[in-house]
Amino acid sequence: MDRKLIARYALREALGLVGMGVALFWPAGRVDWWPAWAALGVMLAWIVATATVILRANPHLLAERLGPRQGAKRWDTAIMSLLGLTQLARYIVAGLDQRYGWTGSVPVVAQAAALVVCALGYAGVVWATAANAFFSQIVRIQAERGHTVVSGGPYRYVRHPAYAGAMLFELAVPALLASGRAFIPSGIGAILLLLRTVLEDRTLQVELAGYAEYARAVRYRLLPGIW
Repeated sequence: MDRKLIARYALREALGLVGMGVALFWPAGRVDWWPAWAALGVMLAWIVATATVILRANPHLLAERLGPRQGAKRWDTAIMSLLGLTQLARYIVAGLDQRYGWTGSVPVVAQAAALVVCALGYAGVVWATAANAFFSQIVRIQAERGHTVVSGGPYRYVRHPAYAGAMLFELAVPALLASGRAFIPSGIGAILLLLRTVLEDRTLQVELAGYAEYARAVRYRLLPGIW
């Protein structure tokens, strides 16, 4: 494995984690805020687990995730840009909420339950990453990598398990951070992920050989028995 790629990945993820910390703690005006540290811990665990499964199971995927964004759909670029903004806004709003007490007290047991949901959500994303050798961060058909349909692991149950896990995190993290107002940007983020699910599924059915047959076999996109 190219050490330069690993270093680039580590640097990118470290900067993202630092940015998240700044967006949380600076508006809050304090660092002794355990839910924020817990959210950062979930993100760090996800980063480490993702790197581990990629390097062990699909090492070529690292270059795909770090490489040029060739073949990206315009709608996907727009959605991911907006999603990044909503996530940044969520942490800033939660930090301000912590400083000014807009939401008030939230039972610690509710925050702990939200932490469990956050962890489970990203555990699902890691599981999907481990099962899918074509788990790119952009929507594109990776013809040069022999892109094929993936139907193992969580893909046996739903067609987009990573989005299901990410949406769990989006909807649970405001509760962990005890911020009612943070549900607004998080809710928008969840809607963006839902929209991306619909558009990506349509793209794969048209452009990826065998996906339409897979979609007929695995009927549900995000929630078994529902949708």
